Amino acid sequence: MKKTILLTVIPLLMCMLFSFQTKQHTENKINWISLEQAFEKNKTKPKKIIIDVYTGWCGWCKVMDQKTFSNQEIVKYINENYYAVKLDAETKSEIRIGQNVFKYDEQSRANNAAITLLQGKMTYPSIVYLDESFNMIQPIPGYMEAPEFHKVITFMGENAYKSTPFDTYKETTYKTKFKNSIIIL
Repeated sequence: MKKTILLTVIPLLMCMLFSFQTKQHTENKINWISLEQAFEKNKTKPKKIIIDVYTGWCGWCKVMDQKTFSNQEIVKYINENYYAVKLDAETKSEIRIGQNVFKYDEQSRANNAAITLLQGKMTYPSIVYLDESFNMIQPIPGYMEAPEFHKVITFMGENAYKSTPFDTYKETTYKTKFKNSIIIL
């Protein structure tokens, strides 16, 4: 009798554990979507957009994926406050945003969407922030470690960029509002 119960319970527990791990695994990653998807989603539920402009050959882009974008405080904040977009700057695929069509530019060896978002300053990785109306807030070039990146995404996400210098935000609002996040980072 005990053997029958164990043979029934163990597979059930294994399934439950696998289900929990699978759910936890997908919740522990940034929900990356395309630029077109962010544009469409933004029509019905406006959110800020964060765009990781990268290339396949960029070593620091890969480090940012592995270290910064895997940090659980960053994953949580981005998934709650932004539509997160991954944009390969060198994609040859057309990108359609409303009436605009962005194509690959042979001479620049980059897609015009990336050229436009980075304002012609082709540095990788670069993170571009757009507001809820798809207007440029700011592109920020270069690799960032998780603690500094968390400060930037919250600065933009909390609209502090509209009224407070970044250094003031880091020393005041950030230290107060995100004190628990600072420890985890």
